[in-house]
Amino acid sequence: MVLKNRKKILSLVTSVALFSGILAGCSGNEGNEKSTGNEGEEAVTLTMLVDNQTQLEGIEAITDAIEEKYNIKTEFETRPGGSEGDNIVKTRLATGDMTDLVWYNSGSLLGALNPEQNFADLTNEPFMENVMDNFKEAVSVNGKVFGIPGNATNAGGWLYNKKVYEELGLSVPKTWDELMANNEKIKEAGKTAVVGTFKDAWTSQLVVLADNYNVLAENPNFPEEFTSNKAKIADTPAALRSFEKLEELHENGYFNEDYLATTYDAGLKMLAEGTGAHYPMLTFSLSALAANYPDQMNDIGFFPQPGDSADKNGLTVWMPGAVYLNKNSENIDAAKKWMEFYVSQEAIDLYSSKVSPDGPFAIKGAELPEDVYGAVKDMLPYYESGNTAPALEFLSPVKGPNLQQITQQVGSGISSAKEGAELYDKDVEKQAKQLGIEGW
Repeated sequence: MVLKNRKKILSLVTSVALFSGILAGCSGNEGNEKSTGNEGEEAVTLTMLVDNQTQLEGIEAITDAIEEKYNIKTEFETRPGGSEGDNIVKTRLATGDMTDLVWYNSGSLLGALNPEQNFADLTNEPFMENVMDNFKEAVSVNGKVFGIPGNATNAGGWLYNKKVYEELGLSVPKTWDELMANNEKIKEAGKTAVVGTFKDAWTSQLVVLADNYNVLAENPNFPEEFTSNKAKIADTPAALRSFEKLEELHENGYFNEDYLATTYDAGLKMLAEGTGAHYPMLTFSLSALAANYPDQMNDIGFFPQPGDSADKNGLTVWMPGAVYLNKNSENIDAAKKWMEFYVSQEAIDLYSSKVSPDGPFAIKGAELPEDVYGAVKDMLPYYESGNTAPALEFLSPVKGPNLQQITQQVGSGISSAKEGAELYDKDVEKQAKQLGIEGW
C-alpha cells in the first residue's frame, strides 16, 4: 500500500509466501447456493468463525457496509486461539458444523485443514485479481487459491526509539555490524540496547525469524531445499547466521538484566519510555503501543533486521490471516459477493477508519491513510522497491513447534547458536515426518 497521493506499490513481496492455516470453503458452484443478497431480495445471513483475539472493529465496519449495500448480514462466532482453537476448527470441519466463512492463519497450517475438501476454490474468481500474488501463494495448495487477506500485512524487524537515536546521534543501521555498533553506544550511555522479553517465550524467536530476507538473499532456494530435507539450518551458513545473531546479543550483554523475567507488555513500556532503545518484534505490536502509549507513537520507528551487506538490505514480511469460504456453505454466491467487496479499496478505507493498520495491505494498488503510524511509513520504501521477502513459515509447511524454547536457550546462553540450530533441525524433522512430507 502506499500513502494517498503517493505512488502505488507495484509489488509487495517478491518471493513466494506461505504461513499458518485458515478456514473456509471451497469449489465454485455446488448447486446449493441461496440468494446472493441483492437489495430487494430476501436477506442472507452469513456466519463467520473468528478466534477471540481477532480485532473486530475494522472488520465490522466492512460487514456493516456489506449489509447496507447487498442485504447480506454477518454473524460472528468466536473460538479460542492456539492449539485449542485449531482443534475446534478441525472438528467442526470434520463434522460438517462449520460456519459459512472462517478466519484462520495463512501459510504452513493451511495444508493440515485439507482445503481441497473443505474450502471453496477461489482461483478463478474475478475479485482475486485484486489480491497480491505473494498472498495468494500463502493460501494455495496444489495450485488452488482458497483465501482472501483478512487484514494488513506486518513485518518482523526492529522497533526503535527515535529520541534515543537523536540523543546519541545514531543512524538507522543497514548492516548487522552497524546495529551492533549502535548497541554498544547505547549500552555505554547506560540504557538497555535491546529489550528482551523472554518471560513470553514467543518473543525470543524474532531475531531468528526476522532474518529470513537475509537468508534468501544468500540462498534463494533454501525454503525448497529445507522442506525437501536437502538442507539443514545448522549446515547452511546463512541460516545458521540467524541463530548466531541472537547469540551475539547475549554475549555482548545488550539485553536488559531481567530479560528472562520481563514480559511482552513490559517490553513495550520500556521501548515507549526510551529506557530500552531497540525491540526485535513484529509490527502488529504497534496497535498495542498506540493503545497504551499514544503520546509516544511519534517516537517509535522501525527498520528491517540488517544482514552483513548494506547492498542486500530488505524486509521480512508476515502475511495476514485469511478468510476462507466453507465449500459446503448454503450461501456460496452471497459469500463470494461478500469477499469481492472485502478486497476493495472502499473496504480498506472503512477498515482503516476504525483501525490503524500495522503495515500495508496485500491488495494491489491499495492506499493507506496519511495518518498511519510512523513505523508503518518506515516500511513503505521496502514494499515499493520490492525489497521484501516472506518469513520462512510462509515459504515452507515445516515449522518445528519448539522453536521458541530453543531460541530462549540460545538467547540466554544455555545453548550455542550451533547447538540451537541442531536442536531445531531435529524439531523440524519430527514435524516433517508427522506431516508426511516427501524426503523425510
